[in-house]
Amino acid sequence: MTGQTIAFWAIQGPGWLLVAYLVVAQCLSAVSYGLGVRLGMQEPAGQITEVGVGFFWAFAFADLVFYTPILALGLVGHWLGSGWGVPVLAAALGTTVYWPIVCLAGVARTRGAPGWSLPKERDYWIVLPGIALWGAWGLFHLVVSVA
Repeated sequence: MTGQTIAFWAIQGPGWLLVAYLVVAQCLSAVSYGLGVRLGMQEPAGQITEVGVGFFWAFAFADLVFYTPILALGLVGHWLGSGWGVPVLAAALGTTVYWPIVCLAGVARTRGAPGWSLPKERDYWIVLPGIALWGAWGLFHLVVSVA
């Protein structure tokens, strides 16, 4: 595809990388949380309690049934330049901003709680803000480009 703007590729490239990450880290974990733990993509109950596992699995399940499909569909629509692509991608990008904020708030709030020990917490604070910022930028770009 020629003649596309840098902004187009700044949405498409990271977007498809995020879809691939979601499939491996979240969608597989929704099917088998134990597999997600073995792959190092999820935290075991011994570190975050069964309640933590329940919440992490719930995010994985929501990513499987809603977020990953709508993000992929929105990226396809955006790639094709279809009329439905912008609102679908905008919905996905809104979710892209929302879920890292919820996750980081939960990680911060549970720090030091009995049974909660997240040895890779720093990784959350490195990766998730970048995902949220990319989503916010992409959403802003879509809104401005349509207006």
